[in-house]
Amino acid sequence: MGQTIESNLRGIILMVLAMGAFAIADTLIKLSAGSVTPAQIMFLLLAGGLVMFLIMARAQGAQLMDRRVFSPILLVRYLAEVIAMVGMVMALSHVPLSMVGAIIQATPLLVALGAVVFLGETVSWRRWSTIILGFIGVLLIVQPGAEGFDVASLWAVLSMVGLAVRDLTTRMTPPDMASTSLAAYTAAAALPFSMVWILLDGGTFLPAEADWVLLGTMILLGSVGYFLLTASIRTTDLSVVAPFRYSRLLFMLILGVMIFGERPGFSMLAGASLIVLSGLYMMWRERIVRKQANHRA
Repeated sequence: MGQTIESNLRGIILMVLAMGAFAIADTLIKLSAGSVTPAQIMFLLLAGGLVMFLIMARAQGAQLMDRRVFSPILLVRYLAEVIAMVGMVMALSHVPLSMVGAIIQATPLLVALGAVVFLGETVSWRRWSTIILGFIGVLLIVQPGAEGFDVASLWAVLSMVGLAVRDLTTRMTPPDMASTSLAAYTAAAALPFSMVWILLDGGTFLPAEADWVLLGTMILLGSVGYFLLTASIRTTDLSVVAPFRYSRLLFMLILGVMIFGERPGFSMLAGASLIVLSGLYMMWRERIVRKQANHRA
């Protein structure tokens, strides 16, 4: 019992640290937007991440040569990662950090909807209500049709869609494929897109005016965040640590206020609260249902 409590606590701490690392990396991306283009940021993140993931994979003894790397489900996952990254770097370049953080927290709700549509999962009216409330929260944040509507916020919505498709396809990837290998394959597949984007932009791969300390920290934190996230999930049950993914939103709200002077309005805070509460309730219901099923078995 004591060991279970200790492992749960360790998993929660690792998850919170991972979300903190991601939030700081997002902040550094936004700070870099003035001197580095979104295409260059994406290229540097992918190139740096690829090196880090290859090192991690080798350290774990994971297989890097796999014929399944070109399977249809992985090709869809690669495309989803490109969409998610393009949406994220564009959103962080043009949209308040707190708004981006709030919108992408709706990803689990979109994954749940996708599981119904594409994987044939059945859900109760409670889960449908949770999904609908979560998307009402997104509408409160984006406010389409309102006078203050910022069309750039749709980049964050696009990123959310890409992340949801990526998570859905991850469920269908071979279970024996190491997470680090999968991350390396995805980075390698998305890297050419970022290179073409830079060439079409007329830019250079290594921006001369960039702050390399800032960019290097950004790449390192992104990779460390991924490592901590993986370690957290492997330390304890996913249902224990998953709710703490929402700490990323808290970190981004704080960083947005402290560094960029953002002042989230009532509609954004209300929308973010709806998204978080909906996600937490959905996780709680899934845990209850799973316990009841195990008890009957």
